[in-house]
Amino acid sequence: MLRLRQIALVAHDLDPVEADLKAVFGLGTAFNDPHIDVFGLRNAVIPAGRQFIEIVSPIRDNTAGGRYLARRNGDGGYMTIFQCDDHPAVKARADDLGIRRVVDQQGKEYWILQLHPADTGGTFLEIDVQHGGDSLDGKWEPAGPNWSDNITDTLVAITAAEIQSPDPAPLADKWSRILDVPVAVSTDGAVRSLTADNATLRFVQTKDGRPEGLGGIDVTVRPADLSAVLARAEARGLAQTGDRSLLNIGGIRVRVRAA
Repeated sequence: MLRLRQIALVAHDLDPVEADLKAVFGLGTAFNDPHIDVFGLRNAVIPAGRQFIEIVSPIRDNTAGGRYLARRNGDGGYMTIFQCDDHPAVKARADDLGIRRVVDQQGKEYWILQLHPADTGGTFLEIDVQHGGDSLDGKWEPAGPNWSDNITDTLVAITAAEIQSPDPAPLADKWSRILDVPVAVSTDGAVRSLTADNATLRFVQTKDGRPEGLGGIDVTVRPADLSAVLARAEARGLAQTGDRSLLNIGGIRVRVRAA
C-alpha cells in the first residue's frame, strides 16, 4: 500500500487560508492538534474527501515552519504525507540513500517517519503507518478521532501533488527509489511522475520564480458542484487570470476538475 493521505501547507497566518478552503469547497475543520505546539506551530486538519489538507503556522520564532516560510518566500506547500504498510522497507531504502530521519516514532497505533528535506530534496516527505486504518474511512490519527464527521460531498479527492525544481529529473529518481515506485516520463519529456495507489506525484521545472518545493495539487469535485466552486473562488479573488479552474490558495496552485 502507498497512498497520498495528507498535504500540509505552511502559512504566516493560518486563519485566512483555512477560511478560503472552507468557503470555496464547503469543507469543515476536523481537528486542531493540541500537541503540535511542541514544534512551535498550530494547525488545522481539514478532510478533503478521504484525504486531508493540513495548514500549519508558526506561533513562535525560530521554528522549522518559520524557516521554511522564509526559504520559499512566503506561504506554500510544506509536506506530502503518505500512508504505507511496510515501514522497515521504506527505512531501509532511505538508509541506503543516506537520508536522515527528522522524526521516527512508533506509537501504539500510529507510526510516523519524516525524512530530512535537505536529503530528499523537493519538500518534506513523510511516510506513516496507521494500524487499523486500511480502509480510507478508517483511522487516521493526525485528523483526530472524529474526522469522518466533517466529510462533505463537494470535494472528492486530492488526485495529484506537483513538486517543482530547477532539476526535476534526478529529484524524481530519488523519490522513486525512496517510495519504490517507477518513474514515468511524459511524451515531451517535461514531466516526470510517480503513481501511488490513489494519486500521482508530478515533478516539474520551476516556472513561478519560487524555490524548489511543493507547488501545487490537483483536486476533483462533484460535477454538479464544479461551477459553484469556481464561482466562489473567483468571488474571493483566488482564480488565476485566464484559467478560472486554476486557483491560488495558501501559496499553492490548486487545479480543480470534475470527478
